[in-house]
Amino acid sequence: MVSTFFSITPVLVYLVAGLQLANGAGPSAGTIIAFTTLQTRLFMPIGQLLQMSTEIASSLALFSRVFAYLDLQAEIVEPSDPVKLDLEDIRGEVRLTDVWFSYQPTPEERTEPAPRRWALSGLELTVAPGQLAAVVGASGAGKTTLSYLIPRLYDVTEGSVRLDGHDVRTLSLDTLSGAIGMVTQETYLFHATVRDNLAYARADATDDEIEVAAKAAYIHDRILELEHGYDTMVGERGYRLSGGEKQRLAIARVLLKNPRVLVLDEATSALDTISERHVQAALEPLMAGRTTIAIAHRLSTIRAADVIFVVDAGRVVEVGTHDDLLALGGRYAELYQQQYGGGLVEARCADGFRLADGRVLETPTQA
Repeated sequence: MVSTFFSITPVLVYLVAGLQLANGAGPSAGTIIAFTTLQTRLFMPIGQLLQMSTEIASSLALFSRVFAYLDLQAEIVEPSDPVKLDLEDIRGEVRLTDVWFSYQPTPEERTEPAPRRWALSGLELTVAPGQLAAVVGASGAGKTTLSYLIPRLYDVTEGSVRLDGHDVRTLSLDTLSGAIGMVTQETYLFHATVRDNLAYARADATDDEIEVAAKAAYIHDRILELEHGYDTMVGERGYRLSGGEKQRLAIARVLLKNPRVLVLDEATSALDTISERHVQAALEPLMAGRTTIAIAHRLSTIRAADVIFVVDAGRVVEVGTHDDLLALGGRYAELYQQQYGGGLVEARCADGFRLADGRVLETPTQA
């Protein structure tokens, strides 16, 4: 309506002035121009006020979402009387006792009936201080979920997760974050410089310590090739780096942190064979003398583990060394046979081709 009025009013001024001039008693040209100019000066503030009401309405909708987010209650909170441990005294024993966990809400929180699916169901696992423990199993078996529970990214539904005999739910969050370091499948980098992303692990780290960690993770030379070296902005979530480069930065970050318990969730999944060997060599001194829990699909990366836990359907079904589990001939031997023993892996395509071990065994015509 305001826009229409803006367009019509000058026409009305000229029409009235023209009729008056036709009758011989019209206003001067200056008066007509003055009327046209003044009406613009009058209507512009009115239009701005109306536009402001639109902006206020949209801002209120935005604020409602912002405040709804701020009002969310954190699921993981500091206990009322937290236990604080000296990081130098932590031995690194990790024990999961009868752990049950589900990502689905509890029955009281559901809005409609739904079958409950347990990601972990009665899982038992103990890693002694200083051990290199590997967790293997098929996709969806619960390996990554297990790694989330150790640093208390989630709380168990039933059972307990203990660090040196202390339930992690009773420990202070500072103790947990200081004692446990993680390298996950998906690397999280901030929109900051390479140096800032590495120093996030230790704010007091010197430039020399940062470079030593980067060299150990075989990323130092690549950083120097960047436009501004360690002062290069990596972009939101590190989009300026490749997947392997981001993962090596994450490994350098955990090397710098030097935690007592190390959790590696497919830490070398985005690396090529050569880079993987380099990073594995860099991880060996880091894993020495500390508790390390390594989750891997490629069994070649965990053959030297002190103990291997085979997880299936949320439970530990086999425990032992690489040789022991192969001799057992169970689930681990089956996984190993599929990867390295020439096990026949077939896939039947939608168009009728049947593939096995990289060869076409059957064409649509033969089918």
